[in-house]
Amino acid sequence: MEAKKSFDKETDYFNVGPGTLAISFLGHGSLAMELGDFTIYIDAVSDYGIYTKYPKADLILVTHEHADHLDGAVIKTVSKPDTRIVLSSSANKKLGRGEVLAHGETCKISVPEWNSDIEIKAVPAYNISEGRTHFHPKERKDNGYILTIGSLRVYVAGDTEDIPEMSDLGTIDIAFLPMNQPYTMLPEQVAAAARRIKPSILYPYHFGSSDTARLLKLLGDEKEIEVRIRKMQ
Repeated sequence: MEAKKSFDKETDYFNVGPGTLAISFLGHGSLAMELGDFTIYIDAVSDYGIYTKYPKADLILVTHEHADHLDGAVIKTVSKPDTRIVLSSSANKKLGRGEVLAHGETCKISVPEWNSDIEIKAVPAYNISEGRTHFHPKERKDNGYILTIGSLRVYVAGDTEDIPEMSDLGTIDIAFLPMNQPYTMLPEQVAAAARRIKPSILYPYHFGSSDTARLLKLLGDEKEIEVRIRKMQ
């Protein structure tokens, strides 16, 4: 499959075996991924792109119900009749449609031109610090996702802190970890999470005005983790 570049944003490319995965950094918590003509949106919201000019979605993932992650108008704009929408239970209630994926559950979606599947696994995302648990309470069961795309496992954490469940994710090649205190993590927490997960590549995202230089310094001695800063504030 040819590498695609359909978005007016920074884009990184990865060899996933049968083809090239393009990841475009739309902004905040919004990401787009392309495998040839197969397009994935994660937490796409209107503030971070002109979706009427973007490709239609084959797969839409939503981590949780907050308006900066779930935008029904954008989902309507990029959907086509066979678009699959995978989301948390609370996001499903707010949107009124889509497939609920509970923590630990997996689903697969076929990439026809690739003659293979992408596997999606839902994992927990929540706050643990005193005074912050109301932002993303554990009992609401917000989602992070692990996408197995060819030879790569990509972890998109959603809005979370450095929770114990991160120790059980297995091998992660690419991790997206949120860094906007008080809602998610401080740079110190992102660094601690990265040391626990040990991704080959770490993208802090959803970071607003957080000090990305601080994160680079904290992980300066972690030679096996490449920290990449993109325009995701």
